[in-house]
Amino acid sequence: MMENLEYHNPVLLKETVDGLNIKPNGVYVDVTFGGGGHSREILSRLGEGGKLFAFDQDPDAKQNVIDDARFTLIPENFKFLKQFLRFYGHKTVDGVLGDFGVSSHQFDVAERGFSTRFDSKLDMRMNQKEKISAYEVINGYAEEQLRSMFYQYGELKNAPKLARVIVEERENAPIETGDQLKELLMPHLFKNREFKILAQIYQAIRIEVNQEIEVLKDFLQQTEDVLEKGGRISLISYHSLEDRLVKRYIRNGLFEGEPEKDMFGRMTVPFKKVGKLIVPTAEEIKMNNRARSAKLRIGEKL
Repeated sequence: MMENLEYHNPVLLKETVDGLNIKPNGVYVDVTFGGGGHSREILSRLGEGGKLFAFDQDPDAKQNVIDDARFTLIPENFKFLKQFLRFYGHKTVDGVLGDFGVSSHQFDVAERGFSTRFDSKLDMRMNQKEKISAYEVINGYAEEQLRSMFYQYGELKNAPKLARVIVEERENAPIETGDQLKELLMPHLFKNREFKILAQIYQAIRIEVNQEIEVLKDFLQQTEDVLEKGGRISLISYHSLEDRLVKRYIRNGLFEGEPEKDMFGRMTVPFKKVGKLIVPTAEEIKMNNRARSAKLRIGEKL
């Protein structure tokens, strides 16, 4: 089956897979399978004895499954990384690739509710089986929770105002669709920047619905346990919250603070940074607009 580029055009394809430093007989994991672009590139570099496991909790990703004896798709959230690798008989692997954020496909399917371009029911669940959708967040969260969500995950200065307006409106009737939400908030957004701010609002709701920050932290801590010594993580982030966590974790194995030093002043850290931060070329961004905010960081297990 051909790689499904319409589903999702893989960002920094060569650079991300190069970052894994692939051994032909190694075992690798692509925790964000999507359209399968990165997975196909990994398989093209693996020998007969190599193995690739891929995770994707979105049922739509199953349509891109790769017919290859070395490949296994696990239809689950990557927060279960350790659990499922163990289930398949692998305590450790040689490399883990992650391309976080929302796939082009998810943005393009109107009824999923990820994009500000379409009107649809408030949803934004990556995994349709989850109970909490954007509807529950917008109509059920207390004002304080909404304020904190917009501030923390959308980095929105007018978070208190947005939260207040939503709470007042839903007292009359539930807010059910994206258009209702946009119409309600538009008058309170800075002129000429409305669409950028709307994207930040949607980002904040999506991160909350899918618990993306908690999942990312949980996943990063598991990579430390599942990687062989010398194994690599090659991770693409799309917003500063994720990138900050990835950067800090690769640097010192923590999300905040500094690691303790031993009596000789040495720090024990799980990873070492490989190379510099990698961002897409102007050419790639021209071909794939989604790449514009991508940041790739690579770490090696010590």
